[in-house]
Amino acid sequence: MITRFFVGSIALLVPTLVFAQAPKAPVKAPAATKSYTAARTADGQPDLQGFWTNTTYTPLQRPANITKEFFTQEELNEVIKKAAAEEEGQTTPGTIADVHYDFTQFGLDRSQGVIAKTTRTSMIVDPADGRLPPLSALGKERAAERAAMIKQRGAATDMVQNQPLSVRCIHMDRDGPPMLPGAYNNTYQIVQTPGYVMILVEMLHDVRLVPLDGHTELAAKVPQWQGAYRGRWEGETLVVESKNFNGKSGFPQNASENMRMTERFTRVDPDTIRYQFTVDDPSTWSKPWTAELLFKKTIGPIFEHACHEGNYGLGNTLSGARAEERRKAEGAAAKPTK
Repeated sequence: MITRFFVGSIALLVPTLVFAQAPKAPVKAPAATKSYTAARTADGQPDLQGFWTNTTYTPLQRPANITKEFFTQEELNEVIKKAAAEEEGQTTPGTIADVHYDFTQFGLDRSQGVIAKTTRTSMIVDPADGRLPPLSALGKERAAERAAMIKQRGAATDMVQNQPLSVRCIHMDRDGPPMLPGAYNNTYQIVQTPGYVMILVEMLHDVRLVPLDGHTELAAKVPQWQGAYRGRWEGETLVVESKNFNGKSGFPQNASENMRMTERFTRVDPDTIRYQFTVDDPSTWSKPWTAELLFKKTIGPIFEHACHEGNYGLGNTLSGARAEERRKAEGAAAKPTK
């Protein structure tokens, strides 16, 4: 589990490829998807049901060495090829990293499953540079406070409370909102009933139960890890608006409890859902930002991801750190004094 966290933390990175030079001819955006009308559920709503994955090699932010919005298909193929090659050699036998396992041994590698391919160079589509907007004055203040708090608390191995939320199985990026992919466990099941849309998340086996029109909003004084959300249909699109975040998760990208988020789910063909989300948080950023990624149809069912059931990883990490401290102390004590 501990190894999984560190790998998951780099899951949205892509290989460093040099595409900063302007291409010989302008790269055109992919042609717009033809209008698609999804099948209907029994109560007449667009049918989003099924098993979906948002596994991708596209990073949230556009890498600094890339200056265009879209790859050519050849460039995208090269990105995926290079990333897949790097994933094949994740660990070296006999090293500490190899004590756990590498993803290819268990079919968890991205190249071994369904990939939500897009020629976009970043998930962020607004701002146009594909990067997060600058921090607001309040955002800078909060970032400094958080950095000071982390420094004061000490190393992650000092105590359980210093471990990231993902290692403690409290909250992960796959759960959302927004629902962003990691290195593995990026599968979702959507089930619709009159008045509700249920989204089962493979990671942590969390359930987002989204009530549709006519439900009373949760009181502002009741904060949630995933916020309080309400949904509605706008034509072919499911719109989910969230607020009442507790601000403790630092997700996405250190957002505050004042964040408001709007998600949009649109089935654009039988095998694809376009997922868009807009983050509005003046307490963190100078302006709202929007990202887009794809969910591709995959095979179910989802098996339970029991994060800490029978998992000794967290305890072993802390006890290992104490053992290492004792070894160093004993070594220092054994050295002869001059």
